Amino acid sequence: MTPWLPLVMLCTTQRNMHNRLPMGTKTRGLRLPEDLDLEIRRESRVRARSWTSVAVDLLSEGVRMRRSPGILFADGPAGRRAVVAGTGLDVWEIVRTWRESGEDYSETRANYPWLSEAQIRAALGYYELYPAEIDERLERERAWTPERLRRELPFATPRREGP
Repeated sequence: MTPWLPLVMLCTTQRNMHNRLPMGTKTRGLRLPEDLDLEIRRESRVRARSWTSVAVDLLSEGVRMRRSPGILFADGPAGRRAVVAGTGLDVWEIVRTWRESGEDYSETRANYPWLSEAQIRAALGYYELYPAEIDERLERERAWTPERLRRELPFATPRREGP
């Protein structure tokens, strides 16, 4: 049996990573090693998503990681997101701190003394390449006001002990 399995898949020319809706797609012929096809099929089953959807996400993340050394993607309660390798910090968290400091790199660096300069620059560099993705997440985070938290997650609000 040949080690290459011919497959045709949809590759996005533009992609919104949050709502998974391709904005424009092109059909491309793609030859994959059989073992890679099996891995994509396994991911598809685990995530209950189509082969094409999983393959497009993997390609998109791979391109983003190649363009942004030091950035990885991780699963979390809010879905997959860009994180700074080896830190557990999401890119949006560092960008938020940077913005709150008036985009002062030195102050941002002082807020994360345990991070290397390369890690902070990786986060800011990713933001420079993909601002819409990070801005969308920052907006979602801003929407979590104390009032909304009490209303939607009352169990997360400490009870007041009264007389």
